[in-house]
Amino acid sequence: VQLQASGGGLVQAGDSLSLSCAASGRSVSTYGMGWFRQAPGKEREFVAAITWPLDITAYADSVKGRFTISRDNIKNTLYLRLNSLKPEDSAVYYCAARKSGVGTGAVVDYDFWGQGTQVTVSS
Repeated sequence: VQLQASGGGLVQAGDSLSLSCAASGRSVSTYGMGWFRQAPGKEREFVAAITWPLDITAYADSVKGRFTISRDNIKNTLYLRLNSLKPEDSAVYYCAARKSGVGTGAVVDYDFWGQGTQVTVSS
């Protein structure tokens, strides 16, 4: 499985962005999927996850109510909608896939990773 993240950019505080993660190589419709982020000098941290088959979602407290994870199994693509962005949301955002089907908040649980897309939020 190869994952390609896109959609990052430079925005102002309060703006919105939509990130995409296109999967190739095989269908990830039965995979657990997640978004993580990493700011300079910090460890990679959990943002959101989605679990097969009911697409149950989970979020970090810091983004709950502002970010929305979703997926389109026909397009084999994972999404993250970022609303009400804050400067502290600035980071490289990574998508990840887990064969087990359960999306978790642990980096070590994921089998495949995308290359990351930069999100920068100015104040």
